[in-house]
Amino acid sequence: MSNLQATIEAAWDNRDLLREKNTREAIDAVIEALDKGELRVAEPVGDDWQVNEWVKKAVVLYFPIRQMETIEVGPFEFYDKMALKKNYAEMGVRVVPHAIARYGAFLEKGVIMMPSYVNIGAWVGSGTMVDTWATVGSCGQIGRNVHLSGGVGIGGVLEPLQATPTIIEDDCFIGSRSIVVEGVRVGREAVLGANVVLTKSTRIIDVTGAEPVTHRGYVPPRSVVIPGSYTKSFPAGDYQVSCALIIGQRKESTDKKTSLNAALREYDVAV
Repeated sequence: MSNLQATIEAAWDNRDLLREKNTREAIDAVIEALDKGELRVAEPVGDDWQVNEWVKKAVVLYFPIRQMETIEVGPFEFYDKMALKKNYAEMGVRVVPHAIARYGAFLEKGVIMMPSYVNIGAWVGSGTMVDTWATVGSCGQIGRNVHLSGGVGIGGVLEPLQATPTIIEDDCFIGSRSIVVEGVRVGREAVLGANVVLTKSTRIIDVTGAEPVTHRGYVPPRSVVIPGSYTKSFPAGDYQVSCALIIGQRKESTDKKTSLNAALREYDVAV
């Protein structure tokens, strides 16, 4: 890997090297390793995450060395630079028509893709369902036993390189039409109700105590979150600005399904 990294770093600083065979082979090798789950754009280190910037560089460099081509899938035709994933049966991944994952995304055994989309560089863990019309953007990191409900949008993050990709940790439930972008991290077992929108600048306000506690870019583990708003003054007057409210905690339990159902009932969360 150190040789691959050195080649990628050199090509990043000097794009003329993209014409050389060994550079192109190194980039291809990184994307293949991503596709097989041998490399990750970001990986958990204890309670934190480490971004592998050089791997993100390889993903960015992969685009200019690819040529546009026509891809035919039965009666459907596409025109793109990127191949699609194959061998789902061998991987143990269920893929419902018209689900699409790009080559360079990793799907662990046991993933279920309803008609949905997973982009290059993404990592999706076992037992996770990517539900109908949900999307996982480039380099998105989705943990195990996660449910991305219908229409959920997980944003892609390629640049800036040091930026952490959008991360949904293990056992989370992301409600319908929720949007998580700009490298926001959702802690394990958290529940987002329907239509929650999280960006790096979104105020995530814990209202469970006597005083509000505000987070940005991070949802603490087991939080139950719903859409909210707060009043902000502008020159033209006072207006409501969107935020997210932490209204409770999902019970820590070995039975994750029971814990989830209890949280949805107790806090009356629309999903």
